Amino acid sequence: MQLFRTLTSIAIVASSIACAGTTGPSGDPPGSQAPVLEALPRPLTSGEVKVVAAANDFSFALFRQLSMAQKDSNVFTSPLSATMALGMAMNGAAGPTYDQMRTTLGFATAPDAEINEGYKSLIALLRGLDATVDFRIANSIWYRNGFPLNQSFFDLTKSSFDAQATALDFSNPASVKTINNWVSAATAGKIPTILDAIDPDQVMFLINAIYFKGSWRNKFDVAETKDAQFHSVGGDQPMKLMHRHGKFLYMQTPDFEAADLPYGNGAFTMSVLLPRQGKSVEALAASLQRSEWSTWTTQFREVTNDIYLPRFKLEWERSLIGDLKSLGMRDAFIPNGADFTRMSPQGKSLYINVVKQKTYVDVNEEGTEAAAVTNVGIFPTSAPAPMRVDRPFIVVIRERLSGTIVFMGKIVKMS
Repeated sequence: MQLFRTLTSIAIVASSIACAGTTGPSGDPPGSQAPVLEALPRPLTSGEVKVVAAANDFSFALFRQLSMAQKDSNVFTSPLSATMALGMAMNGAAGPTYDQMRTTLGFATAPDAEINEGYKSLIALLRGLDATVDFRIANSIWYRNGFPLNQSFFDLTKSSFDAQATALDFSNPASVKTINNWVSAATAGKIPTILDAIDPDQVMFLINAIYFKGSWRNKFDVAETKDAQFHSVGGDQPMKLMHRHGKFLYMQTPDFEAADLPYGNGAFTMSVLLPRQGKSVEALAASLQRSEWSTWTTQFREVTNDIYLPRFKLEWERSLIGDLKSLGMRDAFIPNGADFTRMSPQGKSLYINVVKQKTYVDVNEEGTEAAAVTNVGIFPTSAPAPMRVDRPFIVVIRERLSGTIVFMGKIVKMS
């Protein structure tokens, strides 16, 4: 038996899907849309405010790191799903390991109780904001039969993250199928597997799944989609360019212009950030900060204009350990240096050895389909010209009223 064993493999699964029948370029007939949600059903609690602020700080920090590490390449990630799964794992960490995880996730000195209560109530709030949108958050813990784990850790993850806990015989290959079946069901089949096999020393998996299914509030007409050229960093590429004329939210700065395209009752939206001609998408990605973002999202104004958006689909995969180390989460990955004693009495001999995220996104006339899986193993915006998105751009799928960022992407080429 190795000294350093797999304590926790946290698989973060986020699936975002928007599907609906297409209509004409003016969108749905009058009266057929859900009323626009103008405010949250209640004020955010202090814990929720801290969780949203921390999650968005982490979102931009992770996105900047990924964009810098993968220049001139597509990036599509779900920081919200990552922060929830890592937030569960953080409840098992202690000492410098805990401090670094909390700092990297953006919580500074916020107390555990407030963080966990913030996660709990935010999950409940996001699940029920839009009856016309299917938005789900699911958490699960899978652990090896007989491995000593602290009951207090299970209690915290159950009460704060609504996580189900299941003991399995990890030596039985059927356990891989059991976990993968849960992942597939939680993402409507968009992420069919998270595991190929289970290492003999692995003792736990923590899995977060986010699933989103909605419709563009004002849909694109498939008859308006035309062949066009996307001016990517490697040269022009053919694409299908969708078009819609009508009302949408728009803002602009000297560096970029942006459109905000809502789903359902408007609680969830996709923000599309297009750098000005001659400006770099890499520079825009590197400049994104929560403080400026919070200001920009208040500057969207309704315009009536043409918007052209690519129909695109991509898959993305990356190990995130190096990126998390760059953001300050170091001890959690060190054999004989990590401390997960709040999770297990053997926590001093456990460390993270895998953090891998796979994502998928499909944007078309009907809406948006996206999925993300992160596996973390602990081993021992004046009236503008028509907005034509035909060069590298950034997308952010967010919940507008709480400000929660769900997905972020940088699209530099059509693939």
